[in-house]
Amino acid sequence: MQKARIKLASMEIDKINQVCTSIKEIADKTGVDMRGPIPLPTKKLRVTTRKSPDGEGTETWERYEMRVHKRLIDLGIDERALRLVMRVPIPDGLNIEIEMVDF
Repeated sequence: MQKARIKLASMEIDKINQVCTSIKEIADKTGVDMRGPIPLPTKKLRVTTRKSPDGEGTETWERYEMRVHKRLIDLGIDERALRLVMRVPIPDGLNIEIEMVDF
């Protein structure tokens, strides 16, 4: 049996949730079995830098963090449902990856 595995990744969780709800509506409308959205671990990218440029003065640090949120959705393959999923508007800053998987 084949399924479509959809991987979503973005720095903004609102965009991921918006696309997940639209995919869920398509799955309910077409009657395709759907698993997910499964939350994957959030990747935290951290950068720590000194505030003073020359090393003099008090030791003060600035900490920056970028979080990458990820979701995984498994959809049963139906040509009509896949065509509708392809037409879902994808906002800027959201990375989407669709692959066919045998189960």
